[in-house]
Amino acid sequence: MVPAFVLRGLGAVLAIAFVSIWVQITGLLGARGIAPAAELLAAARQDLGLARALWHLPTWLWLARGDPALHALCAGGLACSLLVLAGRAPRPALLGAWSAYLSLCAVGDVFLSYQWDALLLESALLGVFLAGPWPAVGIHCLRLLLLKLMLLSGLVKLLSGDPAWRDASALQLHFWTQPLPVWTSPFAAELPAGVLAAGVAATFVAELAAPLALLGPRPLRLAAAAAIAALQLAIAATGNYGFFNLLTLVLCAACLDDDALLALCPRALRSRLEGPGSRPAGAPPPPARWRRATILAPAVGLVALGALAGAARVLPRSAFPDTAASLLDAVAPFRSANAYGLFAVMTSDRLEIEIEGSSDGESWRPLRFRWKPGPLDRQPAFATPHMPRLDWQMWFAALSSCDRQRWLHAFLARLLEGSPPVWALLDGDPFGEGSPRLLRASIARMRFAPPEQRARGIWWTREATDPWCPTVALDAGRLVVVKP
Repeated sequence: MVPAFVLRGLGAVLAIAFVSIWVQITGLLGARGIAPAAELLAAARQDLGLARALWHLPTWLWLARGDPALHALCAGGLACSLLVLAGRAPRPALLGAWSAYLSLCAVGDVFLSYQWDALLLESALLGVFLAGPWPAVGIHCLRLLLLKLMLLSGLVKLLSGDPAWRDASALQLHFWTQPLPVWTSPFAAELPAGVLAAGVAATFVAELAAPLALLGPRPLRLAAAAAIAALQLAIAATGNYGFFNLLTLVLCAACLDDDALLALCPRALRSRLEGPGSRPAGAPPPPARWRRATILAPAVGLVALGALAGAARVLPRSAFPDTAASLLDAVAPFRSANAYGLFAVMTSDRLEIEIEGSSDGESWRPLRFRWKPGPLDRQPAFATPHMPRLDWQMWFAALSSCDRQRWLHAFLARLLEGSPPVWALLDGDPFGEGSPRLLRASIARMRFAPPEQRARGIWWTREATDPWCPTVALDAGRLVVVKP
């Protein structure tokens, strides 16, 4: 029962991921998008040659590169995900969903390079073993993946040397500096310092002790899964992280057994699961010895590659022979043997990029994003399980300089061109049917407003802004700096 439950959980998360990217795909990767997939493939073929490009960018889009192909990938991936969710032909359907999502990630530039994209691909590929004749292999693979995810997330915090983690002040920063806060975030940020310090301690328990307990006997394993699940629920309740928390909860479900799963189910569903013929009498016997080898060999190989990638994340490069490093480099394009490490270093300030447009160089209007902080009176909202990738990437861009953000230059150019799919990524168009002639970007320092201001509908405070990108315009289709 647990393998089937986890398998359907993976199908549900995959379906959510495909729907989320589908509604953004044209503006992000389409022909008139910020990072056109067709241009990336053409450049890769020219620079690397076809054979090397095929390996470094494993995607079905080599067969067709236009916007219809992007939509076909999303539709096909969603169809495969729904088949997994329905329990129909799960093995080929899961492989189909994996290959479709890999195809998008391969051309996704910065927009599909988040750790949970890699986690989804690795989970989907290991999940194929759940649907085979020996589902226990898949269960153990996913348990080890959860162990790797959580343990590395704890280790990188310790190894980073970040004082915020060492003095237990990280959560005093996290809730207001995270990429996309929600309306509960300011209340969490105002908890007493002692409570927030206890939250840091609980985080380390869930990320360092609990993963190792997953290898222990049943009571320890269930307690560890509960601790990890509690951390994920707390994260999901106070921030926007797309489908990451839901996916991690599915991995936690792989640590249960049938009795524990039944105990967690609502009474009505429990009675159906316990009905005649609905629950197997015991675990299915392992297949014949020759077939076990054909299942164990790829499973052990994938887990070993994942463990090697994880070790490379926390150990010095000199600790690995050249052959191991070359092997990791060779399989890296498939994004299915990964290292993880979330929030290794806390940001200590909230910098927000504010973009303004003008048609005459005198009157400037701000551009509004759908999810990231902007208007001071807009309440932070939950987007989960949707992953608003442009808004997330704006947070990362604010940590760097304008001249290093190649994708943002393309974003500004598309806005000046009046690209409909790119403008559709924003929260409305202040210029109506026209487009601005000029754009500029500045940096604002923002914090949550105090409770008395939030009671009046003001959610943010903003300090004086500093220039970040110079004023730009289009000249013969190219972005140029306009001197004041």
